[in-house]
Amino acid sequence: MHLGSVTYNVLKDLDLETLIAKLEQAGFEAVELRTSHKHGVEPTMPRAEREKVRRRFEASKVRLLSYGTTAEFHSPDPAVRKKHVEDAKLFIDLAHDTGAWGIKVRPNGLPKEVPKETTIANIGAALRELGDYGAGKGVEIWMEVHGRDTQVPAVSHAIMKAARHNNAGVCWNSNATDVEGGSVKKNFDLLRPFIKNVHINELADPKYPWRELFTLLRKSGYDRYTLCECQESKEPDRFLRWYKALWTELNRA
Repeated sequence: MHLGSVTYNVLKDLDLETLIAKLEQAGFEAVELRTSHKHGVEPTMPRAEREKVRRRFEASKVRLLSYGTTAEFHSPDPAVRKKHVEDAKLFIDLAHDTGAWGIKVRPNGLPKEVPKETTIANIGAALRELGDYGAGKGVEIWMEVHGRDTQVPAVSHAIMKAARHNNAGVCWNSNATDVEGGSVKKNFDLLRPFIKNVHINELADPKYPWRELFTLLRKSGYDRYTLCECQESKEPDRFLRWYKALWTELNRA
C-alpha cells in the first residue's frame, strides 16, 4: 500500500513544479490532480505540453496517478449525462497522454423526480461506456463513493453491479456512512471487489476506525494507493510530514 495525495485541498494553490517538490520532500509517492486547481494540467492542454508533464513526472519520485474530474452521471436529463460523459472522455485522453493510471468520476445524489433504480441504471450505463473507452486507452475509471445518497455503500454497490465493467471500479472515500456500529468491515467487504483507489482524510478523527480500515486493506491484498484528501493547512509542509508519520504508524501490522 502506498501514500499519495489529491490536490484537494492542501495542494490546490501550488503550481506543478512546487507541488511535485513538496510531495517528494514529504515522502508522498503519488498525486491525483483535481481539475480547476493551480497545477493547470487540464484537457485543454496541447499535446506538446502533455508530453512535458509526462516527462516531468517520470523524472520525479512522484507518480501522476489520476485526474480528479467533476464528471457526474446522476442527472435525469440524458443531454446533461452525455455532456459529462464526453467531458470524462477528454480526461481519459489526457490521462493516456500524460501517463496517469485512472480518472476519478462521481455520482452526486439521487434525484427525487425519478426512481432510485433509474438513476442507478443511468450511472451504471455511463460508467460502462467510459469503461470501454478507457480500456482502449489503458486508463481505469474510478467512481468516488460520493454524494448525499449515493455515498451509501449499498447504493455504490448497486451502481457497480449495473456498470458490469472490469475497467470501472470504486474509489473508497472514507465517509461517515461507511461506519456501522463503530466498524467499516461490513461495508468494506461489500465494496472490496470493486475498490481500485482509496481516498483517506483526517487521520486524527477518532470517529472513523482508521486502524481497522488499514488492516482490512492490507489483509485483502490491496497494494495500490491511499490518497490524502484533507482541508487546506496554513503550514502545508509541516502538515504533510505529520500526515506521512501518522499514516506510517496506522499502516504497521
